[in-house]
Amino acid sequence: MPGPTWLGAVLVLGVQLRALWPVAAIEVYTSKEVYAVNGTSLRLKCTFSSSSPISPLLSVTWNFQPEDLSSHEPVFYYLKEPYTPSAGRFKGRITWDGHIERHDVSIVIWDLQPTDNGTFTCQVKNPRDIDGTIGEVRLRVVQKVNFSEIHFLAIAIGSACGLMIIVVTLVIICRHRRKKQQEKMIEVADTELSREKEKLKNIGEKEITPLED
Repeated sequence: MPGPTWLGAVLVLGVQLRALWPVAAIEVYTSKEVYAVNGTSLRLKCTFSSSSPISPLLSVTWNFQPEDLSSHEPVFYYLKEPYTPSAGRFKGRITWDGHIERHDVSIVIWDLQPTDNGTFTCQVKNPRDIDGTIGEVRLRVVQKVNFSEIHFLAIAIGSACGLMIIVVTLVIICRHRRKKQQEKMIEVADTELSREKEKLKNIGEKEITPLED
């Protein structure tokens, strides 16, 4: 009978098309680059989106590659529960800070050091979504300025400003005194000139005075 034959063909075709249909990809999101001060802690944020419901077998893998591009080092792993490294540079320095139901798989790194400079990768697998992007975030740890250096810098700047104020004040005082001296000299010269004029006037008046008989 033709009916069952056609039905079987349709079912086989459906199975083949399902096999050829690409598996949905999972998307992972991180910052491209973050900065932190030496000795502090930092939350490395990583989130994901998946077209499938969250599976009990969802796994999260954090790895680290130093700036010298040497081999990757394990940082953190999650499968039903968090697993922190038992050896290596990140031993005792990693804390799980994610929330799977909110699609958040972030971690916290404590006591950052300059040797932590490098690239951290965040990979999430949520069966059936097991393929997709891997988040990458580059960490740069900068040296902090301690209090003694800030104190010394403040003293140096304050001393320089104070010295500049003193110099400017002395210059103003010297100019003021010089101006007073010049004014006094001009005043004395004017007085002397007036006296000389008065003397000459008196002499002239005496010379033109007629003699009495």
